[in-house]
Amino acid sequence: MLRLQVTTRSGSERQVEVAGGQSLMEALREQGFDDILAICGGCCSCATCHVHVAPEDFVRLAPMGADEDDLLDSSEHRVATSRLSCQIPLTEELRSLRVRIAPAD
Repeated sequence: MLRLQVTTRSGSERQVEVAGGQSLMEALREQGFDDILAICGGCCSCATCHVHVAPEDFVRLAPMGADEDDLLDSSEHRVATSRLSCQIPLTEELRSLRVRIAPAD
């Protein structure tokens, strides 16, 4: 099991344990984080699963692809550590990932 520290849009924090082998988006939805809309279902064709990753954890992520980068460019809430949660596979290397759900556009 992996431990995630998640801050919601309203600022509340919650630690959850999730199984690896799924995307961060899937894990957040499974844990009941309603702020993650994920309208496209994880196909990387919207930005409704936008998260801000803690800087210390951001450096552990695989580089972002061009499609993800283009989608994040459409968000007025993009920051240096922005990612789409559907594009973050949960692996053992990310066992203590910290994220904040980005404000809605």
